[in-house]
Amino acid sequence: MNISKLVDTLKRHLAYGPTIDPTRDWITLLALALIVLAGIVVWNVWAFDTIAQGGTLGNAATSSAPVFSTASLDSIRAIFKERAAEETNYLTGVYGFADPSQ
Repeated sequence: MNISKLVDTLKRHLAYGPTIDPTRDWITLLALALIVLAGIVVWNVWAFDTIAQGGTLGNAATSSAPVFSTASLDSIRAIFKERAAEETNYLTGVYGFADPSQ
């Protein structure tokens, strides 16, 4: 059977005739929805299986040298040490607090 004859037969079966056939339309819609759902399920199973076996989807990430310098990290650590010292001063009572409501 050649392709053009198959396409003509398919067009004739799917085309609206003198009457509308809602049963055919719903069956076609549900069949297409099931095909799409099956495709989504197959894709997700494949993706899960690939990841579960340690693979990657797409190109694997390449490792590169860090972009930041350690000097900026040292300055951030110094700021946190200063804040910790201030917190200690508040907790130990070095800083007095006069409650204005008393």
